[in-house]
Amino acid sequence: MSSTDNKYETDGLIATDIDAYLKQHENKEMLRFLTCGNVDDGKSTLIGRLLYDSKMIYEDQLDAVTKDSVKSGTTGETVDLALLVDGLQAEREQGITIDVAYRYFSTTKRKFIIADTPGHEQYTRNMATGASNCQLAVILIDARYGVQTQTRRHSYIASLLGIKHIVVAINKMDIKDYSEQVYNDIRKDYTEFARELEMKDVHFVPLSALLGDNVVNRSKNMPWYEGETLMQLLDTVEISGDANVQDVRFPVQYVNRPNLDFRGYCGTLASGVLKPGDDITVLPSGKESKVKDLVTYDGDLELAIPGQAITVTLEDEIDISRGDMIVHRENQPHVGSNFKATVVWMIEQPLVSGKQYNFKVGVTDTSGTMTAVDSQIDVNTLAKNSVNKLELNEIGVCEFSLNKPVVFDAYKRNHTTGAFIIIDRLSNVTIGAGMITEAVSEAQAIEGSATNFSEFEVELNALVRKHFPHWDAKDLGAFLK
Repeated sequence: MSSTDNKYETDGLIATDIDAYLKQHENKEMLRFLTCGNVDDGKSTLIGRLLYDSKMIYEDQLDAVTKDSVKSGTTGETVDLALLVDGLQAEREQGITIDVAYRYFSTTKRKFIIADTPGHEQYTRNMATGASNCQLAVILIDARYGVQTQTRRHSYIASLLGIKHIVVAINKMDIKDYSEQVYNDIRKDYTEFARELEMKDVHFVPLSALLGDNVVNRSKNMPWYEGETLMQLLDTVEISGDANVQDVRFPVQYVNRPNLDFRGYCGTLASGVLKPGDDITVLPSGKESKVKDLVTYDGDLELAIPGQAITVTLEDEIDISRGDMIVHRENQPHVGSNFKATVVWMIEQPLVSGKQYNFKVGVTDTSGTMTAVDSQIDVNTLAKNSVNKLELNEIGVCEFSLNKPVVFDAYKRNHTTGAFIIIDRLSNVTIGAGMITEAVSEAQAIEGSATNFSEFEVELNALVRKHFPHWDAKDLGAFLK
């Protein structure tokens, strides 16, 4: 990496005290964000410009990209910074992003993980995957075309996945002669659409990723814009208040039993604040105890906060297994096998009712079925369509019935305990992703199933779930014959 004039990294500290530098870097706040927008809006170029202007590119990388820029010839004599992100040969040949590309950089204030997501509608699933762990979305809009269909699609998905902070980057302002009127018109159009999605923290930045205007350095070509540059927004947007510190949710990932005198439950605290002495309940069993210690490699903690990896020991000997959840006694999530969820479907074979799928809800593995499609959502118009299955890249609200109870919250309340994935039972490939919206009672689940199955099939499915959780209803039906 070029070490000359790097105003974002404390190079002097690296040279004089590497341990102090590493400690400082370790304690920086982390921001995960994604870039999304229509095809050829300049997402990859914007990320390349961020890395280039903040001096976060190695010299050999820059040399390689310079040579490839001459070969591709898409930017004339200018270095094509998009090649820093578009690593696939097919991406470079077509000048588009296909897969989700991740890049990492840091400033003196924060560390960043960027997900560069595809713009094509056919890669909606890739965009949803990239957005699933992000706190902020940078939505690019081409100043020549304004708010497009894909702008609405990606904004809806960002809203659906609970991303609270949106930066609308109005790119290619150089082509529109840095017009303030163009910026104001696009800002007005997007604000009206964002109001429908109940987006609250939305920022707008006029920029040119190709030339670097308002990306890292303030543009002299747009004196009428008095707001922050994109880099300043990324550095200062307030994310500390995003974490849920009210609801203690500790999914157990591993039981640590090194000797007869120690039994600890390992995992990452999904939400809430946990302290020694807290009254807790273990779900789904409902057994109760108190927290004895919070153990880490660096010593015991007086309290744990969301995102910390800890080992919890309890005052009482309780049978706890992987997939169980430790919660505060007075603040408990849902426990059940039926819920309603918004689903993004990711494969060509449709999601159909009655078919057995594997599910991973938090750290719990089980199987189950989709019992009904309430609606398929047209993400371009937000209209709800009546269908009985979901096709590739479609998003819909569905009802599910699992073969054993799981612990969950609504996704809006807790992203960790409210999210799940659907897995193909034969290939073990992830084929869908869901966000739970609400619990459904057993009576509601059976009533919903009746619209898709005969009464005999409903009773048979209920019998299978109760007594033969690993059996498929069709297998049992064949056996009874």
